[in-house]
Amino acid sequence: MKKSILKTITAVCITGAIITSCNSSSEKVENAKENVTKANNELYEANQAYLKDIQDYKKVTQDRIDANNKSIADFKSRIETQKKEAKADYKKRVEELEKKNSDMKKKLDDYNEEGKDKWEMFKTEFNHDMEGLGQAFKDLT
Repeated sequence: MKKSILKTITAVCITGAIITSCNSSSEKVENAKENVTKANNELYEANQAYLKDIQDYKKVTQDRIDANNKSIADFKSRIETQKKEAKADYKKRVEELEKKNSDMKKKLDDYNEEGKDKWEMFKTEFNHDMEGLGQAFKDLT
């Protein structure tokens, strides 16, 4: 009798342990699924923010490039009223600025999404170049 009670208790304990471990495993699997879903959502949102940042930056920078093109057109019209000696120098400087502005536009248009770190480096370098171009426009006037 003691053996049968002992066997019954042992069987109940083993069954309880199996059921408990199954619940624990299924809970772990469910938690892991939730964590993966949450991480995927966060990644998607971060990627969307990154792409929006690129789009917004390109728009703002395109506006600056367009403003530079307008300034170039204004300079060209003003050059015509200058003396012949100054006209050649101004034309050369305006052509250089026009080329730099065009190169900046191409560089921006050619940028491909290569990750947030590379994007931040690109923006920093591009902003520096745009500031230099802006200063060149100021120096011309």
